[in-house]
Amino acid sequence: MLRTRFTEIFGIKHPIVQGGMQWVGTAELTSAVSNAGALGILTALTQPSPEALAREIARCRSMTDQPFGVNLTILPSINPPPYAEYRRAIIESGVKIAETAGHKPQEHVEDFKTHGVKVIHKCTAVRHALSAERLGVDAVSIDGFECAGHTGEDDIPGLILIPAAADKLKIPILASGGIGDARGLVAALALGAEGVNMGTRFCATQEAPIHDAFKQAMVNNDERATDLIFRTYRNTARVARNSISQQVREIEASGAPFEKLAYLVKGARGREGLLSGDTEHGIWSAGMVQGLIHDIPTCAELVSRIIAEAEAIISTQLARLMA
Repeated sequence: MLRTRFTEIFGIKHPIVQGGMQWVGTAELTSAVSNAGALGILTALTQPSPEALAREIARCRSMTDQPFGVNLTILPSINPPPYAEYRRAIIESGVKIAETAGHKPQEHVEDFKTHGVKVIHKCTAVRHALSAERLGVDAVSIDGFECAGHTGEDDIPGLILIPAAADKLKIPILASGGIGDARGLVAALALGAEGVNMGTRFCATQEAPIHDAFKQAMVNNDERATDLIFRTYRNTARVARNSISQQVREIEASGAPFEKLAYLVKGARGREGLLSGDTEHGIWSAGMVQGLIHDIPTCAELVSRIIAEAEAIISTQLARLMA
């Protein structure tokens, strides 16, 4: 069994976390991941209101007796959601693990910590991880350039970013971005991480609440099948390549303001596609790890396979090199 500081602090069996993902982090997926011995994460803002989040937390709790967390992503917005109310729903529901991400998390981290909630903060740069450590978070999930969603603006891949962070941080690190199998887990541990955070790989599981067409697309796609969008707006995001992402890139390259393409990238439009099965309806997040996805297992099958193969790599393949 692979034991790390992360598994000990967060009370889980395996050093694998399912990152919070908009529209995907619901009770079905979260409970399945936690029941597999990893750490499932609900996504707060997938729920339309703090009250709905409280109900989803209760529903998840009815589906697993294992630890799970809730993601709260804070993004700058003209009309921001009621973050404090979502945070209050998490605390009052008795959740003991939160994953924070995004802009200026101090208020949320401080409140979570006051109420005994352990915090994992997601970041894309060592300097941001150090800031989170100073705020008192319990662990950081550091996203390399390979990741899906917001990649940051430094373009540093995990092979450099993870050991660079491990050199400077005292708290446990989760490696995120480009990880989808046992080889990625073992590599992450060798680079100084104490667990991995997987998003795209957990989307291609039987319990993920998205249409099978998207799961099959991830199986069919290779590592080149992503696009970087919003680069000129300093808000880079990696999404699966489709006709919409290509159109977004063309409009962006023309120098047009964000408002000219906003209708293409609306969250509601993306969600409609995930539910209907139309992979060309809107943009949808996926990482380079698509090139390592070859099947659509249950979460239990995926986690057990990764752990068994990781243990075999460590005890057999690497040990043979020493001989």
